[in-house]
Amino acid sequence: MGYTEKDWLAINTIRVLAVDATFKSNSGHPGAPMGMAPVAHVLFNKFMKFNPKNPKWLNRDRFVLSNGHGCMLQYALLHLFGYAVSMDDLKAFRTVDSITPGHPEAHDTPGVEVTTGPLGQGISNAVGLAIAQAQTAATFNKDGFPIVDNYTYCFLGDGCLMEGVSSEASSLAGHLQLGNLIAIYDDNQITIDGDTACAFTEDVVKRYESYGWHVEVVSDGDHDLDGIEKAIQKAKEVKDKPTLIKLKTTIGFGSLQQGTHGVHGSPLKADDIKQLKQKFGFNPEQSFVVPQEVYDQYGKKAAEGAALEEEWNKLFASYATKYKAEHDDLARRLSGKLPEGWETSLPVYTPKDAAVASRKLSEIVLSKVEGIIPELIGGSADLTGSNLTRWKGATDFQPPSTKLGDYAGRYIRYGVREHGMGAIMNGIAAYGTLIPFGGTFLNFVSYGAGAVRLSSLSQARVIWVATHDSIGLGEDGPTHQPIETLAHFRALPNMMVWRPADGNETSSAYYVALTSKHTPSIIALSRQNLPQLEGSTIEKANKGGYVLHDVENADITLVSTGSEVCICVDAVKYLQEKHGLKARVVSIPCFEVFDSQSKEYRLSVLPDGIPSLSVEVMSTMGWERYTHEQFGLNRFGASGAYKDVYKKFEFTPEGIAKRAVATVEFWKGVPNIRSPINRAFQQLI
Repeated sequence: MGYTEKDWLAINTIRVLAVDATFKSNSGHPGAPMGMAPVAHVLFNKFMKFNPKNPKWLNRDRFVLSNGHGCMLQYALLHLFGYAVSMDDLKAFRTVDSITPGHPEAHDTPGVEVTTGPLGQGISNAVGLAIAQAQTAATFNKDGFPIVDNYTYCFLGDGCLMEGVSSEASSLAGHLQLGNLIAIYDDNQITIDGDTACAFTEDVVKRYESYGWHVEVVSDGDHDLDGIEKAIQKAKEVKDKPTLIKLKTTIGFGSLQQGTHGVHGSPLKADDIKQLKQKFGFNPEQSFVVPQEVYDQYGKKAAEGAALEEEWNKLFASYATKYKAEHDDLARRLSGKLPEGWETSLPVYTPKDAAVASRKLSEIVLSKVEGIIPELIGGSADLTGSNLTRWKGATDFQPPSTKLGDYAGRYIRYGVREHGMGAIMNGIAAYGTLIPFGGTFLNFVSYGAGAVRLSSLSQARVIWVATHDSIGLGEDGPTHQPIETLAHFRALPNMMVWRPADGNETSSAYYVALTSKHTPSIIALSRQNLPQLEGSTIEKANKGGYVLHDVENADITLVSTGSEVCICVDAVKYLQEKHGLKARVVSIPCFEVFDSQSKEYRLSVLPDGIPSLSVEVMSTMGWERYTHEQFGLNRFGASGAYKDVYKKFEFTPEGIAKRAVATVEFWKGVPNIRSPINRAFQQLI
């Protein structure tokens, strides 16, 4: 309490910086920063725990700007507190290669925790951050050693609340009783289309109360700094519920267009800026000005944060003497390193081993590594028994009061919330102490596509365990059989899409997924049993693609993934016996990893001089990068026993052979056949 004119000077400085930056870039969203400057000032100066000199301090409070279009609010705060965001960076807002992009990006800007912009993702990430804090605290905190006790704060707007993903995540947060999560709703009643009365009239307070959240209401977010502070303090006193603070604000406060959609996504006009600066006591002829007393006020808070970290460092050092094993484990996790020698626990298979569905092979891997990699935390979107994602003896992550588990548990019951699960996993990964995986059917990863895309952009180590990966799931039919899904996610930059063909390839998929610190993975797994292949090894599969079966003077190369690889192996015999043709077989379980290999290696796998045919029960889109001809499924599947469905679409040794013969005949007269790897456009990979 006890706010003075200095506080209002700081608040108005934030507003003016947002106005100047959006005007200079001739783009951006000044309205939200102008409306939320008061609550941002109170939150960061009165409650937030952080050290600008070390944005990665473990026990810092996390701040998420879910309404990411208002990012000039965050950039202004980062600059004022002394993060590595200079005034020149603010002037470079929304310009190429600046660290102040049009929406917050975690790997561009020091102090930005998660990448936001697509509405609803940020509040869902915040739920993940809160889950990670609760789990880490339950694992490492001891009496007298509150190593991890931070809060997660999130700003969100009307658009975030309209997006379905926020409903999924907020519902789960209420169930999990995450008292370490405080969300502040910018209730300005404006979206791009205008007043929210045209589309959004629900009672948000009742909605969140029904989720199990505590709700506070502040009716004057423009002026009532004391009311804002009291609401946040009350939120912190509620330990068994997340809190939503409904804060009534005026978008574009101070502008001639305040309270209208005209100030939402467009810079203010010059005359508007002039009157606004005069109103707030700034020289209208100057831009990007910060009074020294504002720097001093914010610098004092930054120094307090540095002192808090220094105290924490001493606490952590004492912790090391009393709880060495826990200290060393946490320190290792923060370094990003996995336990020494963990990979020796990965199962290795030979052709003598029984045929097993790759979803079961995945379960075996998880069961082998979970005790060795304690930071692995998993779950499923209500498909645990189908995805096989829960190892024997796992404890659920649940509020202790429910007696269904505890906060030290490492298995999350996400419920039927695929999109929420994906966004929550991004938040868990961002916390820095856990590696999340989540299970669903491959087809329903598409429900989480928005979150999957942000995993790639955010460089988050997130693993999707995507079972029932093809028409091989059988009787559930076309509604559940993925066709376009792999092509969609393979097209994402920085996304590893794995489709292993046997046990060794499944172990490889997990090896690469777990060791890739900055790339997410989707591991597509079969419902039907797959044989262990002659010629497969973990080491070969680690390259993303390799020669499974070779032969001299081959007439054709069959290139495949997953459950079709073994059918290609059978087709080799059929081609030799029925048509006198020699065939090689190549398995490419992961395009992204294969593309990262040297051109020399890729040409050794897919050489010049031999026509090639891809075989995959999916869309053929993308396969032209690797093969001359493609055999796939560019239509929806069918309901029936999986062997009958495969037979219907001719994914049999005979069907593959028929297309292989046609490929050989077509390319027979073509001199100097060049591998697709050698095509002109491939030189850019």
